[in-house]
Amino acid sequence: RKSKSPRPMKPKTVRNIAGLVSSAFLRAIKWGLVTTNPVTHSDLPKMKKRSGLALLPSEQDRMVECAVGPWCLGTFLEVASATGCRRGEVLALRWSDIQDGAAFVDRSLCQIRGGLIFKSTKTEKPRRIELPPTMPAVLARHRERQDEFRRQFGPEYRSDLDLIFANPDGSPLKPDSVSGTVSRLCRTLKLPKGASLHTVRHSHASLLLERGVDIATVSERLGHSSVATTAAIYAHAIRGKDRAAAQVWDDVMQQSRAEKPTGVN
Repeated sequence: RKSKSPRPMKPKTVRNIAGLVSSAFLRAIKWGLVTTNPVTHSDLPKMKKRSGLALLPSEQDRMVECAVGPWCLGTFLEVASATGCRRGEVLALRWSDIQDGAAFVDRSLCQIRGGLIFKSTKTEKPRRIELPPTMPAVLARHRERQDEFRRQFGPEYRSDLDLIFANPDGSPLKPDSVSGTVSRLCRTLKLPKGASLHTVRHSHASLLLERGVDIATVSERLGHSSVATTAAIYAHAIRGKDRAAAQVWDDVMQQSRAEKPTGVN
């Protein structure tokens, strides 16, 4: 920030902190250290519901074509947009996680004050995500370029990490730096205001739902804890299918009546 002056925390941050403190008190009650949980009587700030921003396929292609910064940013954006994975999940992918045309996601790269760590996914549930048919060729070209760095660095290359997206020496990329680079790219390309790396994930889900992919499948690809979470976030995309559902019902009933034998009640 330009200024170091304090500023109010966002409602989501306050609610996250309240949830953490509440969990601590619940544990303390279980251990007999306290008798009540004061957080349950507090008034939490309300969350403002906002319509998520989704990019057009052409806008996502422009991001990939114009990607500058880390040498692998273009391919990173392609994989992120094709899978809907979270930032840390894509950055934590290993070559061994790509099998039979799918990506096995079971961890995430997290940036903390002490450095970078690999941890489990947000829901702590591994998942298998099918890759588009064109993705193996994209990854193959990416690996050829990465192998060049591997040869240049020799024994110093971090082959032990087996990362798909990494610095030239094979070490992990900093998640915050990647996000910052993508945000600057979005501004340079004059994409809709507020476009960011997370917008790529949101665009993946919105596009699939608008094209008729069932919500359970989309929820599984995103790694949400439940379908209800997906429905709440992407209600705007689901709502647009209500008219189509009504039309399908009408078509089925009309066909049934047309096939009904004459004189049969």
